[in-house]
Amino acid sequence: MKKVIALALCLIMALSLVACGGASATKMTMGTGGPSGTYYAYGGVLSKYMTDKAGIAVNPVSTDGSKANIVGIDFGDYQLATVQSDVMAYAWNGERSFEEEGSIQSFRVIGGLYAEAVQLITMDANIKSVADLKGKSVSIGAPGSGVYFNAVDVLAAAGLTVDDINAQYQSFGDSADALKDGKIDAAFIVAGAPTPAITELATSADAYLVPIDGEIAEKLMADCPFYTVYEIPAETYKGQTEAVKTVTVKATMIVSADASEEDVYNLTAAIFDNIDAITKEHAKGAELSLENATDGMTAPFHAGAAKYFQEKGIEVETN
Repeated sequence: MKKVIALALCLIMALSLVACGGASATKMTMGTGGPSGTYYAYGGVLSKYMTDKAGIAVNPVSTDGSKANIVGIDFGDYQLATVQSDVMAYAWNGERSFEEEGSIQSFRVIGGLYAEAVQLITMDANIKSVADLKGKSVSIGAPGSGVYFNAVDVLAAAGLTVDDINAQYQSFGDSADALKDGKIDAAFIVAGAPTPAITELATSADAYLVPIDGEIAEKLMADCPFYTVYEIPAETYKGQTEAVKTVTVKATMIVSADASEEDVYNLTAAIFDNIDAITKEHAKGAELSLENATDGMTAPFHAGAAKYFQEKGIEVETN
């Protein structure tokens, strides 16, 4: 009799947990980026709110970034991921970094998160513009990565190609270390500012950001409309006394197209209903907004996310 009562109590407790949203059978792995980038740190914060507020166990993992995250969702290794909006467009259309794989459309958009600044960092006082990179040793990210194509685009807008520089293909952390050790002259780092790798470098070395503005920015945006202008505020990094003008793409949260409408609705609400709390834990939370989430997306939204935004009076594409 005691065993029967105990089993009954366990069943009642389990049912009550489900009814209260305290337990969920859904588990998701979130692809982020390298441990020295914003994706990884911010992904940890967002995953906590998704787990606590949506009742879905979200596990963030370090990855090689946007392309690896999209391929990972396609393979079923990840169900959620943060990606650059331009790389998302490449995947959907099967171009540039996805020419070999072809079009990948196994993901859908949850929403835009924040601006990903194209940051050109150096310790060489002779490098004052993109044109000054000619003949220099420059890190441009992994081959075929989002950073790589951002660097190629910026160089082209300045009348340069990869052949005009001594290209190095390094991660954010490795780029910062190589700059500090004098092994490279400059590095492209595309991430939300402040970026941990640059913050760490700036605290121990005389590093600074090179502007990407004027005619270079205008040509870049004319050729590639997913870029927009952006200003990195003064004091973002140690020693940065003035704002630096550059260009940006958008960090975007995507989800497997196979995820249920209910789960994605709850995940979307977990982010955009908790902006103030998220901002207290990570500065990038301040860029969360319904407008930023839905503006300028280069792939369709998941039906669950579309339902959430529709309730807020915003219609989005779900094709």
